[in-house]
Amino acid sequence: MSDKKETTAGGHSGAGLLPSLKAEVEQKNYLSRETLEGIAGQAGLPLNSVYGVASFYAYLPVSAVGRNVIKVCNCLPCEIKQASAVVEGIRREIGIGPGQTTPDGKFTLEMVGCIGACDQAPAMLINDKLYGNLTPEGIAGILKSY
Repeated sequence: MSDKKETTAGGHSGAGLLPSLKAEVEQKNYLSRETLEGIAGQAGLPLNSVYGVASFYAYLPVSAVGRNVIKVCNCLPCEIKQASAVVEGIRREIGIGPGQTTPDGKFTLEMVGCIGACDQAPAMLINDKLYGNLTPEGIAGILKSY
């Protein structure tokens, strides 16, 4: 077991930074500038170091997102199996494209790298739930359950 502390760029200690960021996302759904400033102050780190860590990880949103985040895989296996048609099905159903949130704040649509479901391509996650072998026709039923 190592006694080394995590460090961020600039050599500052970042021990406990990821758990703090994740806990804030669980409570507030995203990391606002004010939240990042508070965490930076508590950790004794510069804001840019904390923001750098937060913005690196896709599961730590630094801008407001909907209550349900749809992540469509855009890696090669999903693209070969028509992930773009699935995205069009989502666009038809809820009226948003990648990087957008519905006006009611119910959904945000994101395109992401591999989600580890290549055997079920095309695939997407809604929050933490995996949906695979998707078709544009099946999207409406999935989204209505939210």
